[in-house]
Amino acid sequence: MSAADDDLAALHHQVSLASSAALSASDHDLAFHLQLSEAIHASLLLQQPSNAAIPSRPAPPLPEEPSDASCALAVHAADLTRAEQDRRDAQACRAYHARAAASVRVAARDLAAIPEDRWAHDGDYFERPLEGGGALFRVLFKGMASREVVGPRDRDPGVGVLAVAICGPRGEVVLRIHKPVQAQAQQGRMTLEAMALVEGLNAALGLGIRTLNVLTDNKPLHNHMSGIWRPRQKRLVDMINEALSAKRKFEQCEILCFARTQVNYVTKLATDSLQTQIAKAAAVSAGKEKRENCTICLEDTDVSKIHAVEGCAQRFCFSCMKEHVKVKLLHGMLPACPQDGWTTKLTVEGSKMFLSPRLLAIMVQRIREAQIPPTHKIYCPYPKCSALMSMRELIHPMQASSSKYTLVDAATLRKCVKCSGSFCISCKVPWHHQMTCYDYKRRCGYEFCYTCGKEWKEKKATCSCPLWDERNIIRDDPQGNAGIHDDPEDEYDDYYDEDENNYYVGEGHQYNVDYHRQYDGGDRHHGHFYQYNR
Repeated sequence: MSAADDDLAALHHQVSLASSAALSASDHDLAFHLQLSEAIHASLLLQQPSNAAIPSRPAPPLPEEPSDASCALAVHAADLTRAEQDRRDAQACRAYHARAAASVRVAARDLAAIPEDRWAHDGDYFERPLEGGGALFRVLFKGMASREVVGPRDRDPGVGVLAVAICGPRGEVVLRIHKPVQAQAQQGRMTLEAMALVEGLNAALGLGIRTLNVLTDNKPLHNHMSGIWRPRQKRLVDMINEALSAKRKFEQCEILCFARTQVNYVTKLATDSLQTQIAKAAAVSAGKEKRENCTICLEDTDVSKIHAVEGCAQRFCFSCMKEHVKVKLLHGMLPACPQDGWTTKLTVEGSKMFLSPRLLAIMVQRIREAQIPPTHKIYCPYPKCSALMSMRELIHPMQASSSKYTLVDAATLRKCVKCSGSFCISCKVPWHHQMTCYDYKRRCGYEFCYTCGKEWKEKKATCSCPLWDERNIIRDDPQGNAGIHDDPEDEYDDYYDEDENNYYVGEGHQYNVDYHRQYDGGDRHHGHFYQYNR
């Protein structure tokens, strides 16, 4: 605390004491007058006769002048209060003059730093308020790009960096920023300078700075920001508009053009960062660190794990390619190049290096499905096969020399090329032996044995076929495992019996009954007795 503050505190203490003393003297005068009034009232009561009316209360005492001591204390307190206020006003005046002098010194430094050519051009329009709304910060920026092709491929245009330095009112560095930029964004030095300017303005906004000066040694960029020139390149136009939008968010922001010596600090910062990036790129090109950035995951990956799409030369890492192909295959689509706008289809041979055998099999299946027209696609009706076939690939059992089928079956009977299961191409179900498609699909109430097809009369069989299969009877199990198969796949083992013709002709009817009871609905099946209901 300074001596002036000590004097002001002591004066304030004296004012408090004087005010308390004046108030105490006033209280003493009031108490004296009250006691005097009560004494006068008591004496009047003693002098009056007994039959006279007693006044209810004493008359209020006449106002009297305050005592000399009370007046003196009040005057002293008022003098001390005025002295305290004068001292505060003087202190505030000195602080204001100090701020004004500091603002003048800052303005003088800015005037001295203005180049002669700029001062001759627009020096008459230079103005600066005597005292701004806050401390004036400075933003220095620089964008640099190398002119060497240092990437692992010839199409790499080079490397670039953005450097920003934010300085406080006294010239101290508050924040430093230096970072590389992607090769796609480099469209000239002017664009890099504009990107660095936007980076600096956004950083100042993030720090809560409201008043600042932006220093640059790039005269064309200064002309673009001042509206003297108009940019023509679309990328540069977008960056200039973004910088102007950020500039309008400040209470005070001025773009100043200085000599290169005034921005040496940020120039050195950009140069050091650029040398680091060039050294890293040179190491990659020399094979010391052969890594490439994937444009999907943005991760640096070893070049040996980068896949180049056949036909378009787009490059992505194995992990991203595998996930892309997996999603497309699971959605029933043929995978293409992940790059937006490219429709180059992936090949099986090119995908072997990053796909698992299971995904490769699915990919082959999807390619095969795409090659078969929708009207020629046939799927095997047996659930354990479901193989895809075309109409031309189906096997005609009637062409075999040892065929057991009749000429009536030739129109619709086919065999699967994978499991050799017989099925009806018209009904798309396992083969219905000794039964036409019309009889198989009709709902007329006709009752018959589903094993041999003979008619039931009056709810009684006319054949000797068993009504049930002993293997399908559920018996009590003392261990609580009744009705549970030891192997859940046992029920499908009969589909692929060695004597396939006997199965598909004979016992295959049992599968047809179960199959259509599940999908057609509305039928009653008791053992091997079957009835069609309308």
